[in-house]
Amino acid sequence: MQTIDEFAKTLIFPLGDKLPEEFSRNFIGQAHLNMLTTQGVSIGNVTFEPGCRNNWHIHHKGGQILLVTAGTGYYQEWGKPAQKLHAGDVVNIAPEVKHWHGAANDSFFSHLAIEVPAPGASNEWLEPVTDDVYLQLK
Repeated sequence: MQTIDEFAKTLIFPLGDKLPEEFSRNFIGQAHLNMLTTQGVSIGNVTFEPGCRNNWHIHHKGGQILLVTAGTGYYQEWGKPAQKLHAGDVVNIAPEVKHWHGAANDSFFSHLAIEVPAPGASNEWLEPVTDDVYLQLK
């Protein structure tokens, strides 16, 4: 398997730093964040190490768009099957949809996370994605 340094060389945008504690407490595993812009529309390059995923969460009011740039990962909405993601995939996440996203167990995964601006927009972090759910993904 690749190292994080080898994977970083394949990325369109720089890897960024390990998540600060305020965000990492809502992830299982290690992720990296490179904020590309916070003016107007917030866009971050998020890289998940193998097996890393974020907790279930909801984007209130504004929603989110994911543009997959490298690796293999998953996106899942509450009550629906997980979708396998690859470079070039786009996920439009409507406001108020409970979901999670992250890397496959055997792959790094990077996406641009675009926060859709809206008055009063916020994120609500919920429970972790358990190993029982995650390890069943194919």
